[in-house]
Amino acid sequence: MSVDSIGLSADLLKAVKACGYKNLTPIQQQAIPIIRSGADLLASAQTGTGKTAAYSLPVLDVLVASSSTQSPEEQSGQNIKVLVLTPTRELAAQVTENMKAYSQFLPVKVGVVYGGGKMASQTNLLKRGLDVLVATPGRLLEHLTLRNVNLSQVKYLILDEADRMLDMGFLADIEKLSLAMKQKHQTLMFSATYSNKVKSLATQLLSTPKILGVSKQNSTSGKVKQSVYWVSEARKRELLSELIGVNNWQQVLVFAGTKESANELANELKLDGIKATLCHGDKTQGARNKALSDFTEGKVRVLVATDVAARGLDIENLAYVVNFHLPFLAEDYVHRVGRTGRAGKSGTAISLVSPKDERFLENIETLIGRHFERIIMPGYELQQDEIFEQQKISEKRASKNRYRANQEKNQSVAKKKQASANKKYNAKIKKKR
Repeated sequence: MSVDSIGLSADLLKAVKACGYKNLTPIQQQAIPIIRSGADLLASAQTGTGKTAAYSLPVLDVLVASSSTQSPEEQSGQNIKVLVLTPTRELAAQVTENMKAYSQFLPVKVGVVYGGGKMASQTNLLKRGLDVLVATPGRLLEHLTLRNVNLSQVKYLILDEADRMLDMGFLADIEKLSLAMKQKHQTLMFSATYSNKVKSLATQLLSTPKILGVSKQNSTSGKVKQSVYWVSEARKRELLSELIGVNNWQQVLVFAGTKESANELANELKLDGIKATLCHGDKTQGARNKALSDFTEGKVRVLVATDVAARGLDIENLAYVVNFHLPFLAEDYVHRVGRTGRAGKSGTAISLVSPKDERFLENIETLIGRHFERIIMPGYELQQDEIFEQQKISEKRASKNRYRANQEKNQSVAKKKQASANKKYNAKIKKKR
């Protein structure tokens, strides 16, 4: 479906085309009519499929259409009409950049506040007035407590990557912020994954919502080739350097498990002659922005990041993502892999897995409904003690599967017996009558 066919205002359509948009993605095709209808929405779609535009375009279109009927105070931007909450600074910055691009020809003011930025400059921004505010929950709550921001006139509340916000402990902040929105507003929740916590939050914040799942829940893009390399923990860095060097990969996003391991890995890659930079929570926002800039401009070949960057990095044509360590939460694998193969393009995701990572890999396989073949690179075979350890893991997994199968079988037999007993009892009662 063409962007021309959905009836956007002339200036908004001009901006969308200036961004290079021609056709709508599936999530955009299905979400935009629902949002325009005024219904609350809980939507799930694979990362990189255009969720930001899916909620931004209809909301901005309504803002422009209603501007002629607004009071002078509303037109001045003193009251925020659209609030977008995101879990990380990176995602907040990305959403803000996109919304500014979409509204470049519109009389709409867009701004962002997040932790790590200077409070004074953010306060001045809020005091000058905004129509659209993008924020991380914790920092916005600080501004609300200091009375730097007024949320009483919010007409649209948008939660981008709601599951991640809940995983990061923002539930209480979100609840407090929602209480500050006094007037009736439309709430939109977007995420690449569903979880029970997200569904629970939806029941709290959404009123008779429309449920939209464009793709299989917790799935990865079919455009991304995913592989698992079986390797000793001690030789992961060696294998990573070889894969990058032999294959001449020029732009690789590598996910490490902790800030400490990310620092160590980046230093070791530099010793191997591979230019690398870092992005994690201990880095200032300026340092993180510079790292991302150096990476996207090709000044360094590898960006080593923790999961703080899994949702928010939008790097055009990123071809390779490597999981040096698998994530603790299986859902985060979906978001890591979603950094490549964006907007319908192809990509490659590789996971380096040692025997101790097996339980994390099993959780990922269960989540996405796929079993990975364990590839062993020549020269990187496991040592005898590691093979023995893996055999123990495999035996334990097989035992667990047998136990689960027996439990299911016993439950099935018990249900059949109960059904038979119920049938006989009902027949006996019927006969007496």
